[in-house]
Amino acid sequence: MHIIRSEADIRRGLDALAAADARLAPVIAACDGTVPLRLQPAGYAGIAHIVVSQMVSRASAHAIWGRMVSALGEVSADTYLAADPTVIAGFGLSRAKETTLRRIAAAVADAALDLDAVPKLPAGEAMAQLTSVKGIGPWTAEIYLMFCGGHPDIFPVGDVALRAAAGDLFFKGERPDEKVTRAVATAWAPWRSVAARLLWADYARRRQREALPVT
Repeated sequence: MHIIRSEADIRRGLDALAAADARLAPVIAACDGTVPLRLQPAGYAGIAHIVVSQMVSRASAHAIWGRMVSALGEVSADTYLAADPTVIAGFGLSRAKETTLRRIAAAVADAALDLDAVPKLPAGEAMAQLTSVKGIGPWTAEIYLMFCGGHPDIFPVGDVALRAAAGDLFFKGERPDEKVTRAVATAWAPWRSVAARLLWADYARRRQREALPVT
């Protein structure tokens, strides 16, 4: 398994995808130079940022994260668990997100979850380990593995923009359901994370708007 760490890794994945599925070659040509890496730090800070950013505006997520960094210094499992509850209450997190961040921190501190090692596992095993922590759903796990861990073979079929992109390319504009999208993406293993980046980039090019779930 080739962990994605650089633009060269994206290029390698695109070359493999073009060879594996001729339908992708014109998409790659149209998006050449605009398939971003978007790699973020791994570890507790990486997954915490994903949790914080879910279902809120970018401005709100930025403000909450800024308060966390200001209060904790380094955002880590240890600093989060050591923080006074009144300090955490001032971050502006929902109760569900605060609980999830605490559970993840506890799992990391207890060595029940190794956030640096899990992206090196096969996709199914990596997903199972992450989602075993209550509060980490499939989307959170997939985005962490792709954009923090650099896992090469993740395809988040629950993402609406990703399915819309697949619909534009392969289903005459009709957005496929998750089952159909998953079946289509099977042909792109072991580079499904690069295929997802490509489809997001194509969606952004066609619609002239941002399509990636994290920045």
